[in-house]
Amino acid sequence: MDDTGLIVVTGATGRQGGAVARHLLADGWRVRALTRDPASAAAAKLSSSGAEVVRADMDDIATLRPAMVGAQGVFSVQNPMISGLDGEVRQGRAVGDAAAEAGVRHVVYASAGPGVPGTGVGQWDNKLVVREHLESLGLPLTVLRPMAFMELMTDKDFYPPVSMWHLMPKLVGVDRPLPWLCADDVGAVAAKVFAEPGRFVGAEVPLCADVRTIDECRALWRKVTGRALRGFPMPIWLFHRFVGDDLTKMWRWLHANPVVADPSATRAIVPSVKTVEQWLVQRTYS
Repeated sequence: MDDTGLIVVTGATGRQGGAVARHLLADGWRVRALTRDPASAAAAKLSSSGAEVVRADMDDIATLRPAMVGAQGVFSVQNPMISGLDGEVRQGRAVGDAAAEAGVRHVVYASAGPGVPGTGVGQWDNKLVVREHLESLGLPLTVLRPMAFMELMTDKDFYPPVSMWHLMPKLVGVDRPLPWLCADDVGAVAAKVFAEPGRFVGAEVPLCADVRTIDECRALWRKVTGRALRGFPMPIWLFHRFVGDDLTKMWRWLHANPVVADPSATRAIVPSVKTVEQWLVQRTYS
């Protein structure tokens, strides 16, 4: 930690941003948590934990500029499920522009996917566009690149009975190994990255704590919870009406393109990152 010790965290009331804020606070950093709604329960919890909660909208650079003042680092994450695909790029660029204007010395960007162009998956391709913009600004940059979040198995706003346990197996395949990471471990990794800029500035860091097929995840679920999983059958066309077609493009891409992942590389950064089974145990019994 250097002379300021202040990290700005975007998306601070979301999964990744919230995890980053928690881990930074636990490690003694000053955290400025950005949110569109400082009156929310999640924002209040951050404030009570010691974060400075500031209203800012990534669609409005005029609100981002004062939020960046005095910051050593910025954690940048966008949610295309909320902003839309066009909004994701717009917001990612705006955060970078505001950070560059403020002279921020380290930006950690939450990317995703395989990190290759031309997948046809909008939210993956978008992240390459945002990364290119951040690099063009000359910002000291670290890119974190997880693939599949373990929360897909449990969190209601991911519609797990429809997505993870019904459509994903059909489109990805039950025997396709996938790289998994839980959102909280993104926070642990990001805190480590901010603490060691000399090691991580300029790096792209694929993140993976476990490699499991969907069938293996089902078996672990039954082992840990003692319950059978129930899918909720839904035709693809109806799923598209709720969430668009980007997720199904992603799952089809994963079916056709095996992803090589090395959990030991992530564990070398944070040895405590959780396997699927460890995460399910923690989720079930904590």
